[in-house]
Amino acid sequence: MAIFGSLIKSLIEIKENFTGEDDAVKQQEEVLRELLKKAQDTAFGKHYHFEEILEAENMQKAFAEKVPYFDYNKIASHWWDRYHEGEEDVTWPGKPPYFALSSGTTGKSSKRIPVTQDMLDAIRSAGIKQVSALSNFDLPADFFEKEIMMLGSSTDLHKEGDHEEGEISGISASNIPFWFRSYYKPGEEIAKIDEWDERVQKIAENAKNWDIGALSGIPSWMELMLKKVIEYHKVSNIHEIWPNLQVYASGGVAFEPYEKSFDALMGKPVQVIDTYLASEGFLALQNRPDTHSMKLITDNGIYFEFVPFKPEYINEDGSLTDDAPVVHLNEVEKEIDYVLLISTVSGAWRYIIGDTIKFTDKEKLEIRITGRTKFFLNVVGSQLSVNKMNDAVQELEEEFDIKVPEFVVCAKRAEDGEYYHFWYLGTTDDANPEKLAEALDRNLKNANKNYSVARSKALKGVKVHTVDPDIFHDWNGENKKKGGQVKMEKVMKEDKFKEFEEFVAKR
Repeated sequence: MAIFGSLIKSLIEIKENFTGEDDAVKQQEEVLRELLKKAQDTAFGKHYHFEEILEAENMQKAFAEKVPYFDYNKIASHWWDRYHEGEEDVTWPGKPPYFALSSGTTGKSSKRIPVTQDMLDAIRSAGIKQVSALSNFDLPADFFEKEIMMLGSSTDLHKEGDHEEGEISGISASNIPFWFRSYYKPGEEIAKIDEWDERVQKIAENAKNWDIGALSGIPSWMELMLKKVIEYHKVSNIHEIWPNLQVYASGGVAFEPYEKSFDALMGKPVQVIDTYLASEGFLALQNRPDTHSMKLITDNGIYFEFVPFKPEYINEDGSLTDDAPVVHLNEVEKEIDYVLLISTVSGAWRYIIGDTIKFTDKEKLEIRITGRTKFFLNVVGSQLSVNKMNDAVQELEEEFDIKVPEFVVCAKRAEDGEYYHFWYLGTTDDANPEKLAEALDRNLKNANKNYSVARSKALKGVKVHTVDPDIFHDWNGENKKKGGQVKMEKVMKEDKFKEFEEFVAKR
């Protein structure tokens, strides 16, 4: 009998029952107040008069009026780079002990995002909230005695002067509490291996020694790892190795495009739980079954603002125009795309994280990630967000009974001088590219009025190529080390798309 697991499950259920639904708007006001108080004596706080903002009759309004929007390039060049010159108390008290490396989906050089001890504490607190939320899922007591496979970047961080650098998953894993280490797999020794292929090989070799109950990591790399384990042990699905696997905590990207190919690796259903952990913090988590939406964490060191995602408010580089209006939590509307802004205990201020979100349930404060500000296909007025593309591809999967875990798209002129949307769909299943193009075009017309209008004017049509999904993984590997918090670049600009086509041609 799973006595220890029953005890843990009972404690989680008791904690959840005694945790009431607090006023999220008040929580956010208090988070902003605490952020401003703690940072008022920093160089940033003095420059933007945090002391005056705290005394204002309407603190949130004063904050929005006095502090401008910042994307990474702007806040790094004006503020965060000063940490690397030896300064302290720049945007947050002291000096950050870590910098999270994140190339996101663009650029060859890594972004360096400060990670303070306060942020690590907030991430740990959010992790506890996620564990507590498991009481809402129908999981047996013995689940809480199983081990957890956390597949992220290497925990062997690189020392740079007075701080360490690595990807956020590696930084978080290197700071797991001592009581959790016996549950954590692949364990400290394997997790420190920097080379992705070597690390996954070691996981495959040791897989039968572990009783894995839950997986955690981004879908594309999780799939690669599971395939390697299945191949190494010559079995048909992962449950033949880990029969007690019941939960997968996905993160970093929408899970739906990977659902069919992921399910093909399973011997029985698993509960998928979405999380929103970025290099800048742990923003939201799924706290109930029967949804892919995630609840914003409103009481944990991150203050949220929202800008309506409209072309007139977005610059070509994905930043916001100076006059873009901001919406606060009590003003958001359901099913409207917003650019997400965060201010955090790591000293990010009115920071454009790069994601667009929508609220699927205002009362529950549940959101979905709908795309990236830089990857909004609007070359000929089609105004297609990544979530519309994901939905259209999922309809293809259902209609043609195929699996398409990855795709990229670009709007460009063809040899006839007309604009087309060129798609590369990752699939190993048989399907006629011309029929896929017709269906994809039809799905997008039905889902998006702007796309339908564009197709009657400047957008001539759709062209589809099918390629092996491994090409996308290899492409990512060429541009960034595998195993980290990478988001596949779904929408490419023409020069990048040309590089991708040349990469495909060499395969």
